[in-house]
Amino acid sequence: MKKHDPRHGHLAEVWGDTVDLRHLAWSIAIGLVVSLACFLLASHLLADRVGSAALARAYAMLAGLAGCVLSGVICGALFPPKREVVEDGAADPSWRQEVLNELAAQSGGLGAVAELPPSVVSELKALHLYELFANFQPTVPDAAVASSGTAPSARAKEPGMSQVALPTTEE
Repeated sequence: MKKHDPRHGHLAEVWGDTVDLRHLAWSIAIGLVVSLACFLLASHLLADRVGSAALARAYAMLAGLAGCVLSGVICGALFPPKREVVEDGAADPSWRQEVLNELAAQSGGLGAVAELPPSVVSELKALHLYELFANFQPTVPDAAVASSGTAPSARAKEPGMSQVALPTTEE
């Protein structure tokens, strides 16, 4: 567990997520009370109704697990997330090109934006990513061009499509 900025002394990082330590303590207490209450109540109710004590205990444990889920829902409603997502507009766009090149290199490639359903196109536009995919031209590193024997001008110019020349074996 790593403490955050001193001005936010009640925040900590747990398992890669930012939490409020007071809310974490309350969540543990709520989880303990709700799950234990469900277990004990089910254990008491099922003791007389089920023929086997082991079966009654197994069902009570199942009720305790349901109590854990219920306490998770309660805590989720009581304590909102503490994340602050800040988007910096000054990011270097070259990493986007690298990611798109990696995606295009995978089997299946990227395909064409024209083939996407309208709902996906509208979502891409809402996220300001449509132009990025529509204008994508795969870049081939010089080493790959040299090994393929294909000059950059001989590669396909169609957007979103590329041809890869496979090396031939000469006998």
